[in-house]
Amino acid sequence: MELRRRAFLATMAGVGVAVAAPGVARAQGAAAWRKRLTGTDLDTASRWQVAGTELGIPYAFANGSVGYLFGHTFSAARPESGAGWRSPVILKSTVHPAAKDGLVFNGAIGLRGNGLAPAVMHSGQNGLGIDGVWEVAAVPTDGISFPEDGHQLISYSSVEHRAPGPRNSLWKTNYSGLAYSDNGKDFVRTNLKWWNNADNSDPYQLWTMQRDGDWVYVFSVAAGRQDGGMMLRRVRWDRMLHPAEYEGWGWNGRNWYWNRACTPILTGRFGEPSVRRLSDGTWVMSYLNAATNTIVTRTAAGPNCTWSAERAQVTWAQEPGLYGGFIHPWSSSKPNELHLLVSTWRRTLAGRTTAYHVSQYVGTV
Repeated sequence: MELRRRAFLATMAGVGVAVAAPGVARAQGAAAWRKRLTGTDLDTASRWQVAGTELGIPYAFANGSVGYLFGHTFSAARPESGAGWRSPVILKSTVHPAAKDGLVFNGAIGLRGNGLAPAVMHSGQNGLGIDGVWEVAAVPTDGISFPEDGHQLISYSSVEHRAPGPRNSLWKTNYSGLAYSDNGKDFVRTNLKWWNNADNSDPYQLWTMQRDGDWVYVFSVAAGRQDGGMMLRRVRWDRMLHPAEYEGWGWNGRNWYWNRACTPILTGRFGEPSVRRLSDGTWVMSYLNAATNTIVTRTAAGPNCTWSAERAQVTWAQEPGLYGGFIHPWSSSKPNELHLLVSTWRRTLAGRTTAYHVSQYVGTV
């Protein structure tokens, strides 16, 4: 355990966390802090041993509840302990995030009676992944469910052991992949992978997925919060495990169309993206603008339409060490009905963690 703990800390030393606030003050964003959702003092720790954790990516289950995908998860407050380290973990809830007391978790997926919410799929945890490739962990990037057959998919990144990576990135992935479940409890990592390249520039490593009709739209960026482009693809919902059927959205010099090589729809220094189609048909995109350390949103009338300018939602001044910014599927475009889950990892200059948790913010698109 001690060797794994040291290896984890060495690998993650530069991943998504600044140990000191930037010197330039930043204005308040449009979103306001609602509550902290994880920590040793909350029932996520006492009921499921989900104490120090990250992400909390919300996605709708077919039964009307919502699952929350957590990445690196520990039974203690700080990653330094290595206690109960696993990934990914799924908590669930039937509570609307706009409820009086905010988001409340009802249970954990895959719980086997020992009070520990388990990893729902294999993760190398500073060991070998499913294919013999060394990985720090399999970290989720999004989830999607299909009411027609009850199946679910998790998109994830197999994180390589080196950090920081090439191109001034904060980490490097081996590949992005899909994990499959037919019961919503146990997920199997499939052989479907999008391999990264040596310089870490592959733009298909961090996914977010949103269904609209028969199509699932996949937005993706490179790993490590580096400068680059955001790509858009689509695939029929029942053909997601068939890589040849993914269609790129591309520009040929005259017009945009599907089934072409992807052309970036946006450029920037992107953290993990999150896209959701709201009930009124508005599409909302959220991500960490890693150049300004701000969670921002954009809106559009459709996935392949023009996206609005960035709107600051949560700033470093509000939440030092922030990343993520995942959109709850029950958000709406009405004022103060955009619900975001924001991760924090703060450390001292000596490397001691002072905060590692997920919080709920509420804002306006």
